[in-house]
Amino acid sequence: MDSFSRGDLVFDVRDSGPADGVPVVLLHGFPQDAGAFDRLSPVLHSAGLRTLAPDQRGYSPGARPEGRSAYVMREVVDDVLALLDAAGLQSAHVVGHDWGGIAAWALAAWHPWRVRTLTALSVPHPAAMGQAMVHSDQALRSAYIGFFQLPLVPERVLLAGGGALLRRMLRQGGLPADLVEEYATRMQQPGALTAALNWYRAMPLAARTPVGAVRVPTLHVWGAGDAFLGRAATEATAEFVDAPYALEVLDDVDHWIPELAAERTGELITAHVRTRA
Repeated sequence: MDSFSRGDLVFDVRDSGPADGVPVVLLHGFPQDAGAFDRLSPVLHSAGLRTLAPDQRGYSPGARPEGRSAYVMREVVDDVLALLDAAGLQSAHVVGHDWGGIAAWALAAWHPWRVRTLTALSVPHPAAMGQAMVHSDQALRSAYIGFFQLPLVPERVLLAGGGALLRRMLRQGGLPADLVEEYATRMQQPGALTAALNWYRAMPLAARTPVGAVRVPTLHVWGAGDAFLGRAATEATAEFVDAPYALEVLDDVDHWIPELAAERTGELITAHVRTRA
């Protein structure tokens, strides 16, 4: 499959690997797309796994609804359920990075019967993140989020000069130059950056639907060089998983785990998946 629908929205999806392989859903973050997993997916395919990587809400040109309320996590999770239904899958292993990691945490908490295992790349459990915002340097690391939530201004600032500031932010975050160019160019498509930022703008609505404890086997992979997500939330995440849980720390990796540590991450995911294949 190369697309699926939910209501009037049409999502692009990359369905790769053995057609009869154990299914693994890959959820990207900001400002990526399914291409974030282009280096990771072949590692999973070589292990006999099938991967389904959608361009999520706001990133697929056919799925860019207006307004921040369209980007609350309930909507994002329901998109993933629609993908599973379209693929004829009762359940799948789920891997999420950055915002895709938050979606994966929520999916596993709210619909555990649809998730065989969870792998969260970089992003801690949302409740652990909330704790760390008060008791560590996480609020400072996350200061950009308040700016992203402003109306109109972030688009003007980030896209000025052909996206110069966006490119600089991504480079400073450790992303390689070729991927900086790829992601920044995509964000210059009409409406693309606004849709991506609406994930942040919907955050004040999130308190209405807390994620809660996760009760599926969980692997958390964190890069010790991550400039955006610190150790405090990472280490607190175990408190919110009521199931087998493992934390893997990649000492020489920053935030962009799928792109920069594809081989090692693929091996970790494969071993995790095989415990519940």
